[in-house]
Order: sequence, then C-alpha cells, then structure tokens
Amino acid sequence: MKVAIVTDSTAYIPENLLEKYHIHTVPLSVVFGDESFREGMDITTAEFYAKVKQSKDLPSTSQPAIGTFIELFEELSKDYDAIISIHLSKKFSGTYEAAKSAGNMVENVKVYPYDSELSAMPQGLYAIAAAEMVQQGKTVDEIITHLDDMKSKTRTYFMVDDLSHLQRGGRLNSAQALLGSLLNIKPILHIVDGLIVPFEKIRTRKKAINRMMSMLEDEAVNKKIVRVVFIHANNEAVVTKLREDFAKNHPEIESIISYFGPVIGTHLGEGSIGVCWYTE
Repeated sequence: MKVAIVTDSTAYIPENLLEKYHIHTVPLSVVFGDESFREGMDITTAEFYAKVKQSKDLPSTSQPAIGTFIELFEELSKDYDAIISIHLSKKFSGTYEAAKSAGNMVENVKVYPYDSELSAMPQGLYAIAAAEMVQQGKTVDEIITHLDDMKSKTRTYFMVDDLSHLQRGGRLNSAQALLGSLLNIKPILHIVDGLIVPFEKIRTRKKAINRMMSMLEDEAVNKKIVRVVFIHANNEAVVTKLREDFAKNHPEIESIISYFGPVIGTHLGEGSIGVCWYTE
C-alpha cells in the first residue's frame, strides 16, 4: 500500500524536510482587511511581520476551503492508496474538519484525518515521524498508533512577548492579559488537550527562556530524546543561540530550527519563543 502524508502550512516544516520526506501541505490564510494571503504562497513570514507593524488592526486567519483538500486528495489518489492528513488542533481551527469532510467526498483513496492537538513545528514533528514510517514500509494502523503514542511523549512549551495577541485572538481572557502586562509576567504556556493553557508564571523573558531550556536539559539527561525543535517569531538569532548551546552538550540529539509563521504568529505575536521535543 502506498501512503501519502499531508499536513497544513501551520506545521512550518523547513522546505528541505518537506522535500526529503515527500510531505504535501495545504495552506491556511491570513486576512488583512479585505485582502487574503495564503501563508508560504502569497506572503512570506518576514513580509507578514512587517505588514503587522504597519497595520492598524491585527489580521484574522482562515482555514483552507474543503475544495482545496478535495483537489489535493484527488491528485494524490492517482499515485497513492491512502492518505494520512495531519493537522493543527481542531480546537484552534476547522482545518481538521475540512480535511475530514473532503476525505469523505473523494473516491479511489482512503483518507485518514489526524488531529495532532498541537500546531506549528510540534505538529510538523508528527508529519515527519509518519513520513519516516512510510519509508520504512509501515502500515497506516502502525503509523497512527505511533502518532497516538507520541502524544504522551511530546513536550511543547512557549512564551509570548505580548499577551494582547492571545487575548485579542480569543486565546486569553482580558483579566489575564492585563495582569501579565502590569506585572511584566512572561508566562510559560503549553498545550493540553488541544488548548493553550498556562504552565508557569515567570517574571521576565530571560527567566522564562532559561526555565524552558532547563526542562529540556532535564529530559535530555534522564530520557532518550528523539528530536528537539526551537521555534521563533521573527527572532531567529535567539533560537540559533539556544540550539548551538544545546548541541554542544547533546550533539547526538537531532535539533531543528522552525518559526511561527503568519497564521500562528497572528495569535502569538512577534518575539515569541517555543521549545518542543519528544522522547522514545
């Protein structure tokens, strides 16, 4: 059985890895006023953050149309018997449901929509793991079982520079945003059951980053980490240094740099930093 791996643009998988693992993507969009831009196609990440600074209001975000999925699935059906379509948390977006609906409408190929319950490159790690298993000749059931197992072994932490983005996007209530702003709190956040929730309150940005790296280091010493990803929102130099420092101590652990692109960046804001890893 030939199996294709599909994900959406919010996985922000580096181009070289998309090509290496033959992963197909469907774009989400950001909307400034009456203009819609498909991320990675109509607007680059750098252009997005520059446009946000020039705009009076934050953009909104939009999921792919069902027709976009149908078109891709039908094209893949010419060469594949099954498709595993891995997407950002269905509590963040209707993308998963759109893939599910499209899968029910196509013929000649079986579509398995999968809710990663995450977003950004943590979601991308699921797509990469699935693609590796395809190359190893694993079955669809084996791949999905492995993805389910990864959920209990994946750790994702991130901090935002400005809580107002999460608040305006409906991810944080006004009282929490105001408290964080007044006290200069840089809370470490994580995702539980597909939702963003506070993990720990930290007073400064530096301490928040140090705390995330401390948790990563503890796991690296006590468990076998498969991959680590360092994620940034238009501040690559920061995560490049974090990665270099980590690699000096753990050269045997694969590490990747990724970014928060337009759709996720709309909700987190410029300056956000994330660290994610999963263990065997």
